Amino acid sequence: MTPKLTTLTAGGHKQFVEELNQLKTNRRKDVTVRIKTASETGGTVDNAEYDEAKNEQAFLEGRIADLENILANAIVASRVKDDTNSVQLGSSVTVETDKGEKTKYIVVGSVEAAPLEGKISIESPVGSAILDHKKGDVVEVTTPSGAVQLKIIEIE
Repeated sequence: MTPKLTTLTAGGHKQFVEELNQLKTNRRKDVTVRIKTASETGGTVDNAEYDEAKNEQAFLEGRIADLENILANAIVASRVKDDTNSVQLGSSVTVETDKGEKTKYIVVGSVEAAPLEGKISIESPVGSAILDHKKGDVVEVTTPSGAVQLKIIEIE
């Protein structure tokens, strides 16, 4: 089975590489020390501190595996530096609803999405609706709460 390719922005790729490096170099050592200390002070049976450190180690190794998989199957999208003619991966876009509410989004790949930080996936309803559209375009987005019209106000 062919692995699924993941599209990343250059910034997202850099962020994942830095996180992976941090986890492999610093966090892994810290957890190893915690496991060793906990096992020396209280053994490994019925030792909450040891169990917690082992659980953290399992989580850490899982995250490292996830990041390695993402990076191994990543395509870093290139973008013409000052291309603000249409919404593309990596674009910062300000949209306005038909009620006059303005929202700023950064369009990213699915693994980079962080809606609370304004980073929306190109696979999300809003991300896919505004992709390839130009400033001034009005697009209709079907959301869980119903259809919404968005006007693209600015593309950076």
